[in-house]
Amino acid sequence: MIKDEMFQKVFIRLLMVFCLTVGLASASMAEPPGDSQPVNINQANALEIATNLKGIGLKRAEAIVAWREEYGDFGSADELVEVKGVGESTLEKNRHLILLE
Repeated sequence: MIKDEMFQKVFIRLLMVFCLTVGLASASMAEPPGDSQPVNINQANALEIATNLKGIGLKRAEAIVAWREEYGDFGSADELVEVKGVGESTLEKNRHLILLE
């Protein structure tokens, strides 16, 4: 009986995580390309960064926020390439969307 209850709780939690993940992925895919808004990379959370910068997923956006928390605010957009996984091409695709206020 206890094993069944434990299995049920674990299964429900996994199902909730799966639904949340699919929902976030669907929401970001539903947005037409080119509708991105400029984002202040010194203040935005990971979801805002991932939603508005092209080629930046949630994991990479979390890395950007972690870098900012460790090293302080970005002084220029060029510093984004110091974040693992952000290259020059990604920076150039987004340069016009990056704010540093």
